[in-house]
Amino acid sequence: MSLKERLSVMVVDDMSVSRGLIIQALEDIGIKTIDFCNDGESAFRKLAVKPVHLVISDYNMPGANGLQLLAGLRQYQATQRIGFILITGTASQEIVDKGNQLGMNNYLKKPFSSADLKACIERVVGPL
Repeated sequence: MSLKERLSVMVVDDMSVSRGLIIQALEDIGIKTIDFCNDGESAFRKLAVKPVHLVISDYNMPGANGLQLLAGLRQYQATQRIGFILITGTASQEIVDKGNQLGMNNYLKKPFSSADLKACIERVVGPL
């Protein structure tokens, strides 16, 4: 069984269209196990109970933004090793630096293609 068939991913984005585009790109890549949440707070609660291999999160969300979700994940033993990719339309150096300080594994700027997402994921988990 290939890595892309074993990899479990959670997509966190408050915008249904953006979330759908990320999920579609993951399916195009061949990733089979995909879950999603609409916000960082519900994602954290779900991940604390059932961790995944990789979180792909939007930055700008109400409540807990992507970096706040990342900070929460890194604080707890059950979730601290989850791979984390931040997706943002505003990849400012400040956001990237803060993400790196918190243990972000990679980031991707919107808009992106399935190939862009695949390359981004592979830099975190290895060849798919």
